[in-house]
Amino acid sequence: MKKIILAATLAFAGFTAVQASEVNTIKNAAIVAVQDSAVKTPIKLEELPEPITTALKSDTYKGWTATEAFTVKEGTKEYYLVNVKKEAETGSLKFDKDGKPVQ
Repeated sequence: MKKIILAATLAFAGFTAVQASEVNTIKNAAIVAVQDSAVKTPIKLEELPEPITTALKSDTYKGWTATEAFTVKEGTKEYYLVNVKKEAETGSLKFDKDGKPVQ
């Protein structure tokens, strides 16, 4: 009787270990699939191209202050990402090198 109980316990433990391994494999695959391919490189606000600084001074963005900037390469697309702040609000703006908004 002891052998039957021991065999059943070992069989159940082995089945549980196999199932747990399969779940971990699925989890790892999902994490890899979600990775972002964009490369963000921080730059100084003073290094932003003149058309972008001009756009930030326009009436469209009046009251907003640039806090940090990045160059972003996303596949073949390149643009500038500028984080802005207005009192308690924050946001991010994307511009091309000519100061035009990017979607």
